[in-house]
Amino acid sequence: MNELIFGAAYYNEYMPYERIETDLTLMKEAGMNTIRIAESTWSTEEVEDGIFNFKSVTDVLDVAEKIGINVIVGTPTYAVPSWLVKKFPDIMVTNRFGQVKYGPRQSMDILNPDFLRYAERIIRKLAQAVQPYKCVVGFQLDNETKHYDNYGKFAQKKFLKFLKEKYKTVDDFNRAFTLAYWSNSINKWEDLPDISNSINWNLHCEYEKFLRTCTADYLKWQGKIIEEYKRPDQFITHNFDFGWKGYSFGEQPGINHYEASPAVSLAGCDIYHPSQEELTGAEIAFGGDKMRPLKNSNYLVLETQAQGFKEWTPYPKQLRLQAFSHIASGALGNMYWNWHSIHNSMETYWKGVLGHDLQAGVIYKYAKQIGSEYKKFGKGLVGLKKKNPVALVTDNESLTALKFFPMDNGTGTLTYNDVVRWMYDTLYEMNIECDVVNINALTPNDYKMIVTPALYCISENKVKQLADFVAAGGVLFSSFRSFYADEKGSVYAAPHPYKLTEVFGMEYSMITQAGKAQLLGEDIEVYAELLETKSAQSLANFEHKYWKQYSAVTKNKFQNGYAYYFAAKTKKSVLEHFLKDALLQAEIDVPKIHFPLIIRNAENQKGKRIHFVFNYSSENSLFKNPFSKCKDLITQKEYCKGDEVEIADWDLVVLGEE
Repeated sequence: MNELIFGAAYYNEYMPYERIETDLTLMKEAGMNTIRIAESTWSTEEVEDGIFNFKSVTDVLDVAEKIGINVIVGTPTYAVPSWLVKKFPDIMVTNRFGQVKYGPRQSMDILNPDFLRYAERIIRKLAQAVQPYKCVVGFQLDNETKHYDNYGKFAQKKFLKFLKEKYKTVDDFNRAFTLAYWSNSINKWEDLPDISNSINWNLHCEYEKFLRTCTADYLKWQGKIIEEYKRPDQFITHNFDFGWKGYSFGEQPGINHYEASPAVSLAGCDIYHPSQEELTGAEIAFGGDKMRPLKNSNYLVLETQAQGFKEWTPYPKQLRLQAFSHIASGALGNMYWNWHSIHNSMETYWKGVLGHDLQAGVIYKYAKQIGSEYKKFGKGLVGLKKKNPVALVTDNESLTALKFFPMDNGTGTLTYNDVVRWMYDTLYEMNIECDVVNINALTPNDYKMIVTPALYCISENKVKQLADFVAAGGVLFSSFRSFYADEKGSVYAAPHPYKLTEVFGMEYSMITQAGKAQLLGEDIEVYAELLETKSAQSLANFEHKYWKQYSAVTKNKFQNGYAYYFAAKTKKSVLEHFLKDALLQAEIDVPKIHFPLIIRNAENQKGKRIHFVFNYSSENSLFKNPFSKCKDLITQKEYCKGDEVEIADWDLVVLGEE
């Protein structure tokens, strides 16, 4: 890849009339070089059982080949045709509330053998149909794959086999989950009931972890099929998505990205985010910082918004700001969902690059400017490398456990992902870049500082890793609800934080709702832990009539390093105050520049340092250049260290060190 990837999803079969050549020509004129097709149209490609028609695919490929546009072909397995469900009704997934009715996408049982048999056939037929086309540069496996809360018979049968292999005897199984509680223990494996209504939340945690593994295996299975057909120069990708809070938000509960990443040669993702006055770039940065460590390489944004909903319609310059924000995080490029706005069905008002009139309007012109700049400057921004001193650790098991054992009594006001984003966003606004790393992929010695948001579940091995990291001189900064339970959410029968009380120099046993407690004069949100210091220094006690003797933030020197513990959720400004102290101990410089100015640093393929500075604001901003002599790659204006740099509203500079 010697140029940035820029393009959109394109669905010829959704169009109200034939216009492939018109659309691909418009894309080419806008500087777009890649489209994504085919992943959601099984019913078009196989109209009846065994009757295939790939004309909607090959018609696009014929024009792409002629015009010179690259194509990513998606396997069409995430939305099953009605004839298949009519033939095999069990293909529809059964979740905790019953079997899903046909209609929505992503509603099938990916463990159903009939589904897998037919899925394999359509994948192979599609791969054969597109093999002759040189314009096909890669394949996308499925689409935003998850386990879909599968409590069906095939999943539970496979889970029983998993339990037998892991726990060996029913006695060991009963003890592991304390199934004697409410008479849930079993005498023989055949007595294991349907677990969809089990009151043992830890068993549900184990089950959802098992389902995530099944999902990863499903993607790996598809990848192996595609490997049989692809050329050596073609990649395999998948559009991993994130938790959802009206936009991409935090860890995805339905799949473990790290566990599934061996299925692909190029990590891909879908990132959607607030816009207009709510655009901060945090979702773009978080998604990139999470994707990049999966393959220790660059990644591709397969879906992001051009317009989307009415509240996402971008201000002038915002689409460009967003595009370069993806590149600054290490993306190889970005693609929109989708090219054209759809005229029917659920996503009619999730608008694309073209509006419903299918004309080259305002959004198209914004995209055309991006395409022009990608062509002009892109070669120097392809394959940017990043090395960050901070790791922010995420964990699917902790996410699941805190769903069943919530901090907020199930109100949804304080979830695992809220804590993750609270800590990530605070660092982001301080312009401290970090890698978002799955706990099982963490190599502590690669970092100066490790941050653990609500790392509720922790294995004995990982506890030791973190203790050794601090002892060797690292800085550990942990939030409340960290180090409390094992990987299935069973609480350790020991002082907390588990096996780290000496490292943190404190312990606690009492937790409380926040009530009227404050920290640095600011209200605490929802939940707090009452810390009792041993060797630790209390950086701040709770401001509360009855809890004031308890520490809210501790700092402890442990051998050659430091461990900090933050016992409650506060405003980001309060967290930032204490993070600064930890970063100082880790010998990590805190930039004087703060949000809404965001700095993202990288190194290009020639070994030159590149600094992106973004203004996420409706106001013009000034800052003093903190870097060595450099030149703005776009305007060619030169700056020495200390020179004032002005950035207009929703604009950016790309400073290359000379």
